[in-house]
Amino acid sequence: MSMNLDNPMTIELKRHLEERELTAAEHYLLSACKQGVRLDLVQRDEYEHTGGSRVGGHPDLPEHTAWPVMKDGTKMTFLAQLNLAEIAPHDNAQLLPQQGMLYFFLGIDEPAYNIEHQVIYVEQAGTLQLQKPDGITALQDEDEDREEFRPYTVSARSSLELPNYAYADEEALDLEDIESYYDLVDELADSSSRNWGCMFGYPVGQHDDAEVEAALMLLMNEHYDYSAERSLEKLTTNFGGDRERAEQEVKDTVMLLEIDSSDPVGFLWWDCGVIHFFMRKEDLLKRDFSRTYCSLYSS
Repeated sequence: MSMNLDNPMTIELKRHLEERELTAAEHYLLSACKQGVRLDLVQRDEYEHTGGSRVGGHPDLPEHTAWPVMKDGTKMTFLAQLNLAEIAPHDNAQLLPQQGMLYFFLGIDEPAYNIEHQVIYVEQAGTLQLQKPDGITALQDEDEDREEFRPYTVSARSSLELPNYAYADEEALDLEDIESYYDLVDELADSSSRNWGCMFGYPVGQHDDAEVEAALMLLMNEHYDYSAERSLEKLTTNFGGDRERAEQEVKDTVMLLEIDSSDPVGFLWWDCGVIHFFMRKEDLLKRDFSRTYCSLYSS
């Protein structure tokens, strides 16, 4: 997912680096920069139309689609639906399907790893209808008869995603003014209060191991023990001693969606944290969303 030198967004990145006098890091950043999609709130959704991109509230599901449930039978909580025809023009990495609907549901957000969830992809949506859960869902307060989260319509925009604090190789950056770099990271992300989600960027976190954690579960169904090296050794063994294959699998573990805490919607993941959905790039290109991983990060 590194950027093509002739890509207009590459030219834009070079301009930003020149303006901030960060050209010394140009080679590293051109190889590390990802083409992402940022998702913003537009306005409160009054449910006048079905099939648009929405965050919070209730989903528009195809007829006869069962509401996802957790292992104990509790109904999951709806988080967001993305109309991929609306998202595709902004997906410069061309990873997503060009049409269809993508739905995200969440179980209880504890523990913060391997969270019960479901991602549903509907290639041909057909007739969609607003659907509300029958009874209380996982994240809903039993004492309040209301929607879990406030519904908003959603817009998408292309974004340049530079390595954040957790992922930046400061030695490779080799910059005297490192704070100017992180200011640029924030500027390009434009993560204002309207921004609630990001696709295909760098996960927010304390360490650069979120993909290792996800890959270990997706490929081996094993929990992460907070050692990236031990996990890579396990993955290497899983691939018959092929370390290069193991490392490539981690690189090809894609952050499908990051959902930030959001006051307007009512999202609050622990202490203003984020929810992450990961999947293998190979599965994404096959349009197979049956195997995904969900985790939560909070400072």
